[in-house]
Amino acid sequence: MLWRLIVALITVRDEEDGDVPGWVLIVLMTSALVVAIWAVAKGRLVSIVETALNTVCGGLGC
Repeated sequence: MLWRLIVALITVRDEEDGDVPGWVLIVLMTSALVVAIWAVAKGRLVSIVETALNTVCGGLGC
């Protein structure tokens, strides 16, 4: 009984190769979205970050 459980667990682990092509596709699509959003909203995003840093740091020049 215990032997069958061990063999079943080993067999399941051997079959698990992961989904590398799927993860690569997710990373590429996410990168494309970031580049597209950055291209469209670069000026506004830079302004938001600069305003936030000036608010937090004041005149210290973080």
